Amino acid sequence: MGNGSAWQEATTPGRFAGKTVIVTGAASGIGQATALRIAKEGGRVIAADISKERLDDFVAENGSLDLVPVSGDISTEETVAAVVAAAGGRVDALANVAGIMDNFAPIHEVDDERWERVFRINVTALMRLTRAVVPLMLEAGTGSVVNVASEAGLRGSAAGAAYTASKHAVIGLTKNSAVIYGPKGLRFNAVAPGPTMTGIVANWGSHMAAERLGPLMQANVPTPATAQQLAASITFLLSDDGTNINGAILASDGGWSAL
Repeated sequence: MGNGSAWQEATTPGRFAGKTVIVTGAASGIGQATALRIAKEGGRVIAADISKERLDDFVAENGSLDLVPVSGDISTEETVAAVVAAAGGRVDALANVAGIMDNFAPIHEVDDERWERVFRINVTALMRLTRAVVPLMLEAGTGSVVNVASEAGLRGSAAGAAYTASKHAVIGLTKNSAVIYGPKGLRFNAVAPGPTMTGIVANWGSHMAAERLGPLMQANVPTPATAQQLAASITFLLSDDGTNINGAILASDGGWSAL
């Protein structure tokens, strides 16, 4: 299994030079690490997040980088429009990172409110922003989109029913889009993280995961990765380094999916 503590980040200067990239969930965790890496590699980042305070702090702490903050609920058309407007009519790449967890509840314990919230943030928001950005990419004849899925999109033992279903939906959207838009010069891929040290919203404790998902799954969970490690996987697919990769689901999970 991989060991996140032994990994050292190495950016590639200029890889995103001259490119405008939208990153959601940019105020913390994987989204922040992704936004930071792209900006350090020369990109102009439209950094979107629901937390204005955390987003403003992030931008202030990195004043030398080209970070354009847009705060708001990305599942609303209003915020989607604000994000696209901030991009100024050109979007070279999009990283759909924002997401929330569930409470590891099986389907007979899922309430409508939690189900709808998980799908609104994890699936509907992703769909709406992508829907708004794709016409700009089609006009340019090029573009790259990376969606953050999850091990829960590949297996049934990584989360509750709502989150698992939502991440399977993300993978379905990714593959369909790769097929539809690939011939037109656009690439759609997804990264499926395993356990990761992030700021994802989750109202649950480790005892609940252990109780509901069982000792076998818990015994096989690898050492959690860092947000920077996931950012490395995302930016690889997002950049021209992944030029021949379309419709792929990259399991960035320390080998968990190989078990």
